[in-house]
Amino acid sequence: MYLISPKKNQYKANLHCHSTFSDGRRTPEELKEMYKSKGYSILAITDHEAPRYHTHLWDDDFLTVTGYECYIRIDPSAAYKLFQKEVHLNLFARDPENETHICYNKNYCKYTDEERQMAVPHAGSEREREYSPEYINEYIRTARENGYIVAYNHPYWSLESADEVFRYEGLFSFEMCNNNSYLINGLELNGAFYDNLLLRGCAIACHGSDDNHNKKEEGDPEFDSFGAFTMIYPEAFDYSSIISAMENGEMYSSTGPEIYEVSFDPEERILHVECSGAEHIYVYNGGKSPYRVHRGGADAPITSADFTVSAKAPYIRISVVDEKGKKADTRGFFHRELFGEE
Repeated sequence: MYLISPKKNQYKANLHCHSTFSDGRRTPEELKEMYKSKGYSILAITDHEAPRYHTHLWDDDFLTVTGYECYIRIDPSAAYKLFQKEVHLNLFARDPENETHICYNKNYCKYTDEERQMAVPHAGSEREREYSPEYINEYIRTARENGYIVAYNHPYWSLESADEVFRYEGLFSFEMCNNNSYLINGLELNGAFYDNLLLRGCAIACHGSDDNHNKKEEGDPEFDSFGAFTMIYPEAFDYSSIISAMENGEMYSSTGPEIYEVSFDPEERILHVECSGAEHIYVYNGGKSPYRVHRGGADAPITSADFTVSAKAPYIRISVVDEKGKKADTRGFFHRELFGEE
């Protein structure tokens, strides 16, 4: 069986991006030009509490995903507090023209004028937002009921643990790497965090995002575009197929390498991986020691490897590391997917 099929085209995407409609420095048109020139085919412009579609940017080789970033803070005024936890979610619309604002609260809409705030549809409770698992689950449920799929953003920056994120219901993916946060903290590479979720049986995918605001120019150490991305492999290059692939975890996170094929033979328990040139390939398996292969000495970079998977492994996920330390990470594939049984 193919876990990543070589028969499907892969499309490069940035699923977290800010424009001049919130606190970004580039217009949507400029962002399209930037990303398309770097080989991207998909861009989600996810401005803060500002649902807005950008279908006028579409062409035969480029699509925008409609959505926005919401956030839930402890302070009812939505004030930023350096030492307080908070939750940021990206909402991606199934319908490219869906601009519904979920659980609207004017305290969170500091980048959008009141006329625009009132011009879009509202759904869900507009009471004071509450940093609690009960309220966050209500928020996610309301978003899903109103045509969105929901992802969790930058867990390290948000100061939340895997135990806390595990309580949230209805998330389809989380950010394995958020490039903007990584530039800030050097720690927003969330592989260990992800394994903690998978060990709890959390069926959530992973993706990479820039979360770019473009406050610095290219060449500056804190330039936040083109650092982390997602490779999506839909059935076709159209909006509904892309959303479906995202929701089904048909994508992987990367800061550099690409993964061309992952296949598994359940009878022989052989996992086969093909990728761009790598220094290391790890297969995390829910145990103390992952399966692994390393480039040796002057040998050519690794481009394929086979691993024997234990029938006791609760899940596997593949991580490819290149000579620069850049990583590509698949989602977790659970035992029941691999062997057809619990």
